[in-house]
Amino acid sequence: MFQWLLIQVCLCLALAYEDEIEVNYGDNYFNEITEEETPTPTPSPAPCNSPDLTKWDKLFSMLENSQMRENMLLQYADDIIKVEVGSLRDEMLRFVAQYSGSCGSAVETAGRNMALQLETHLRGTLDNLKACKDSAGGSPSEITNHLEALLQQLLSAAQTQASRLAKVEASCFSSPGAMMGPGVQKDPKTGFQLPENEGNGHKDQEVTSQHMALEEALAALQETRLELGEMMRSLKRHYLPAGCETALLFPMRSRRIYTSVIPEDPLSLSSFTVCLWAKPAAVSNKTVLFSYGNRRNPYEIQLLFGHTSALFTVGGEAHLVQIKGVVNTGGAYEWIHLCGAWTSDQGLASLWVDGKKVVSTPGVAEGHVIPEGGSLQLGQEKNGCCPQSPVSGMPGFEGGFDAKLAFAGKMTGVNMWDRLLTQEEISQLASREGHGCEQRGNMVAWGVTEMVPHGGAQFIN
Repeated sequence: MFQWLLIQVCLCLALAYEDEIEVNYGDNYFNEITEEETPTPTPSPAPCNSPDLTKWDKLFSMLENSQMRENMLLQYADDIIKVEVGSLRDEMLRFVAQYSGSCGSAVETAGRNMALQLETHLRGTLDNLKACKDSAGGSPSEITNHLEALLQQLLSAAQTQASRLAKVEASCFSSPGAMMGPGVQKDPKTGFQLPENEGNGHKDQEVTSQHMALEEALAALQETRLELGEMMRSLKRHYLPAGCETALLFPMRSRRIYTSVIPEDPLSLSSFTVCLWAKPAAVSNKTVLFSYGNRRNPYEIQLLFGHTSALFTVGGEAHLVQIKGVVNTGGAYEWIHLCGAWTSDQGLASLWVDGKKVVSTPGVAEGHVIPEGGSLQLGQEKNGCCPQSPVSGMPGFEGGFDAKLAFAGKMTGVNMWDRLLTQEEISQLASREGHGCEQRGNMVAWGVTEMVPHGGAQFIN
């Protein structure tokens, strides 16, 4: 029953819409072609029959395809790497510009200044050392003091620059970490962020390396200073004191090696002062430096060494003034300045060592007068036992020498006055840095009075 009712309702609805729907059952051609316009058909060509590919052709084709794919992949990887490296470079440049620009320039400037100062001081020191070797114009003490001052300045400059460089490095390494916050730092070389421990380790490593380099430089400077000190001590042995330009060299102890001194005026003296510089090469129990005597008394005046002592005699060996501890035999012999002064009034005899009065004794040959007509020599004494000397014409001493008494070493600044010198005059003569050789005696004058070396003795510069 329900089905029948449903069929009736559908029929009613269909009859209601039948008038509104128009159905066109004709043919509808959008590209309609009339019979007059029908084109002449053209036959299509037969399809190309490609030849069958061999297995080698297929293999080469596969290789070409794989090569092409490889090139494409390489090009793509190259483009990616370029982009990534470019971005990394930009990031590093930004980091350097932001954090390390001023720091790097400061470190570079400090290092450059340090290198320039060290080079300047070293060049000056070497120039001074070369000048010391080439010229004997300056005294050894002045040159030594000057070089020591230069080396001290060099070491002070190196230490100052090391301190400044350490401060600059500390400020440079600490500032980026402070800006980026606690626990995060960047490597100053790569620009990547590092954990706190790694950043501190890198900073400590850089600072440690810099300090090690500076310590090595200071050690090298200390070694250079020691070497220069050794060179100066070596050079000092070849320099002459008190501005003297020449010296007498006695190469060995020999009875044939001595120097005759021929004064212009005869020695007839009631007072005198004799001074000289001596640097012995060896000292025996009695080593003669200055001797004057005649046939009657060969020991009128004697100035000599005895092991570590200095001795001064007037009028004979019985009248003796002696001081111990003058010659240092523990190491290399040094230049020693000796002066012997005597006056017949009260027989006052004084011995001076290096400008200081070390002993003064009255009653030495009191009232005695040094007779003229004797022979004066350096480095030996004449005992008056032998034939006439061909040099001086005085009663002979030529065969009267004893090798055990001979002086070996150097001697300079030998002068003699017919009066007592003051303490100030003797101090000026004994000054190593002074010009004592320019002050000459009126009886024997160094560089003026004739002195004749014998048997190998010679003048040296």
